[in-house]
Amino acid sequence: MPRFAANLSMLYPEYDFLDRFAAASADGFEAVEYLFPYAYGTGELRARLDEHGLRQVLFNAPPGDWDGGERGIAALPGREAEVREGIEQALAYAAALGSPRVHMMAGLVPEGVSRAECRDTYLTNLAYAAEQAAPAGVDILIEPINTRDMPGYFLNHQADAHEVVREIGAANLKVQLDLYHCQIVEGDLTATLRRDLPTGRVGHLQIAGVPDRHEPDAGELNIRHLMSCVDELDFDGWIGCEYIPKAGTSEGLGWLKNFRTKQNNSGEHAS
Repeated sequence: MPRFAANLSMLYPEYDFLDRFAAASADGFEAVEYLFPYAYGTGELRARLDEHGLRQVLFNAPPGDWDGGERGIAALPGREAEVREGIEQALAYAAALGSPRVHMMAGLVPEGVSRAECRDTYLTNLAYAAEQAAPAGVDILIEPINTRDMPGYFLNHQADAHEVVREIGAANLKVQLDLYHCQIVEGDLTATLRRDLPTGRVGHLQIAGVPDRHEPDAGELNIRHLMSCVDELDFDGWIGCEYIPKAGTSEGLGWLKNFRTKQNNSGEHAS
């Protein structure tokens, strides 16, 4: 059955960040992800994970000046030294937190710079990051992001992400498939899952309702059907719950309780 991780950057906004670990554990989550860990020491984060029996499954490499509007730097010419410093920092955090995945954001295409130049920079930086991460057993992930929420972002389509992964050819470079972003840009999610999951190039999934990015059972997606497809395809990775709760996070987890009930019933039948 699908394994769900709480995205602590979005879920439990009613709590301070460090208190969200306890809240996620109390709701039955066994794993967490979030955007960035760098405002906190590795010891502090590790202690929260251990105290609440949680696994860290994903976070992002440093994105440049996030507060200033930057959304990653991996595809930005002239920022190569900063990318390498960021990868070093991210891998140090991954080692301390036991995270097997780090997402590298491509960034917004700079004015006056061609996409071809950005792509060359992107490939060079990703190849370097994958090479550095391989000895630690860490996967580097890239994620297509929709053009409505993040206009100008370099990577938007699944096919482009998979082509980058194929071209670089590193076993630990994979695609982060966010069904929310994919639905907005491309749709046809069932076919996408059936096409891409069997390739082994998808290292992580994320979900949210479309169009408003609330609970995944709210809106136009049939989340039960999609998760059944994931189950049938034997995807053994984690599925990040990266959505904005309509109200309290715990009160909106009815969709997840339904999955757990189904999983428990399946286990009883199997025995």
